[in-house]
Amino acid sequence: MTLIERINADNRMGDRMLHADITDKIIKAFYKVYNSLGYGFLERVYENALCLELASAGFQINQQQPIQVFYEQQLVGEYFADLLVNDLIILELKAAEHIRDEHVAQLTNYLKATKKEVGLLLNFGAKPEFKRVVFTNSFQKSA
Repeated sequence: MTLIERINADNRMGDRMLHADITDKIIKAFYKVYNSLGYGFLERVYENALCLELASAGFQINQQQPIQVFYEQQLVGEYFADLLVNDLIILELKAAEHIRDEHVAQLTNYLKATKKEVGLLLNFGAKPEFKRVVFTNSFQKSA
C-alpha cells in the first residue's frame, strides 16, 4: 500500500479515525478563521488567528514547536511545526493556490520524524482546503 493509499484509506474510516473528535474541532476553527479573515494574508497571520481560536476552545497550543530529525541516531536537522495541538496533532498551514503533493509529503515526513500520528494540512488559499494525514506507529519503523 502506498503512502497516498494509506492516507486515503484512513480518510474513509469514518468513526474510527484517530483523534477524530479533536481534528473535527480544529477543522471547524480553521473555517471560522478563514470565513472571518478571508483570502490573501501571509501564513503567519492565519497561524496567529488559528492559535487564538483554538486556545479559546480549550486546546493546548504550541506555536513553531521545534522538532528534531534523526538519521541513524544522529541529529540531521530540525524543523518547526506551525502548530502542535494537545501534543497530539501537527498542523501545517499554507496560503497557497492549492494543496500540492509536496505539502502532503512535508507533513507526512514531519509525522515520520516524531511519535505524532495525525496531522492536518490547512490551506488558506482562494478556496479553503484541508487534508488529514495519518502516519500511525504501526507504519513507523521501530527504534
